[in-house]
Amino acid sequence: MIETDRLILRVWRDADLEPYADIMVDPEVGKWLGGPFSRDQAYERVVRFTQSLDETGLGRLAIERKSDGRMIGHCGLAPTPEGLAPVLMGLEIGWALAPDAWGSGFAVEAARAVIADGFARTDAPEILAFTGTTNLRSQAVMQRLGMTRMAARDFDHPLLAADHPLRRHIVFASPRP
Repeated sequence: MIETDRLILRVWRDADLEPYADIMVDPEVGKWLGGPFSRDQAYERVVRFTQSLDETGLGRLAIERKSDGRMIGHCGLAPTPEGLAPVLMGLEIGWALAPDAWGSGFAVEAARAVIADGFARTDAPEILAFTGTTNLRSQAVMQRLGMTRMAARDFDHPLLAADHPLRRHIVFASPRP
């Protein structure tokens, strides 16, 4: 568990399944993740997140807002997916929040805490973040985190069609302090 001023990042609970599925099926969220998810896909993600946390200590954590106890999304570290450009091997930070939680600084707050925890618990030389070139909100989060733009490491996401608007991804990195 990781705690910040306004958030608790924690392991997943059964009670998180439906609220998380509500977030992931939202077209505004799916727009930035390659398309909206089905409820079953959202449930499967929670299973994968939980397995990863149990097996490696790394994975996406549920984000709970302290003010009302509401689960508003996920944030966490994971090894970069197999099959991406070789220059992207390492740890990736990722997040997704409910649209009504956007613009409140929760993504930056959660990600900053996860990055600090990641450097404290691993020997990773850097933590990466990447997103589609059109995802300006995520890029703004990366910039607010003080991450460095790494244009030489940009890539075309292999799981997205050649004509998909998110195919081209840009890369940011946070070096070990």
